Amino acid sequence: MGNTTSTTTCPECSGRLRAEGDETVCAGCGLVVAEDRIDRGPEWRPLDDDRRERTGAPLTRSRHDRGLSTEIGRGGRRLTGRKRRMLARLRRQHNRARIPTKAKRNQVYGFTEIRRITGALSLPETVRDRACMFFERAQDEDLLRGRSLEGFAAASVYAACRTASLTRSVAEVVEVAKASADELQVAYDAMNRDMGLPTGPIDPAEFLPRFASELNLPTRVESRARELLAELRDTGHLAGRKPGGVAAACLYAAAREANYPLTQRRAATVANVTPVTVRGTYRELE
Repeated sequence: MGNTTSTTTCPECSGRLRAEGDETVCAGCGLVVAEDRIDRGPEWRPLDDDRRERTGAPLTRSRHDRGLSTEIGRGGRRLTGRKRRMLARLRRQHNRARIPTKAKRNQVYGFTEIRRITGALSLPETVRDRACMFFERAQDEDLLRGRSLEGFAAASVYAACRTASLTRSVAEVVEVAKASADELQVAYDAMNRDMGLPTGPIDPAEFLPRFASELNLPTRVESRARELLAELRDTGHLAGRKPGGVAAACLYAAAREANYPLTQRRAATVANVTPVTVRGTYRELE
């Protein structure tokens, strides 16, 4: 039995050959005609439990070392006390070498907070990685000195959402963050001023699909809300108003036209504004 074969039929019964894993087998008599121990499949192959074979985890911007760190395990319960103490000492020394400076420790803390916020908001990994990039850039620009790390982590997530055209308001980010609204605003203003974030005015139309979905509104109501929003834009009534409140008011007005049961309070709750804000924009539409 050789390592390779150039035949297409079985030398014993002239049956059809087929490749099974690293062996070439006759479909008729089961003779192993050849074997090849080299796995010629893809190097990056997913398994059933979402693990990867023969390679490590992918590089990610959401970790200070791009995910290339090494973890020292605890060795299980069978280790003696001496071995267990040795592993604890190795882990301690390894952590000190992995995070050698205060700046790197602040980055680890900021990235951890960003991962927590993006997970709580169900944001995609692209937004998470972009937020970590913003945080790292702010640290390189020396913007974190004397300011809140939690505020910059929350501001980085908010800035990443803005640049990715994802509708997340300041109130929504603050609700799951450890920073206050003032800390987020101070950090975001510093980043926007010194880093030149590619963000523009928020379009209220970006809020309509999400608000309509959370309120279980039919498609015709959302379509009519877009028409009402276009009328407000054409008449110049959007200046100085909260984008989320404008979107909620347009949905409320469209629902009233369609005789769909929707209260101002429900619309305001979804947009994280007061019913007074919704009522003011609704009066402009009237």
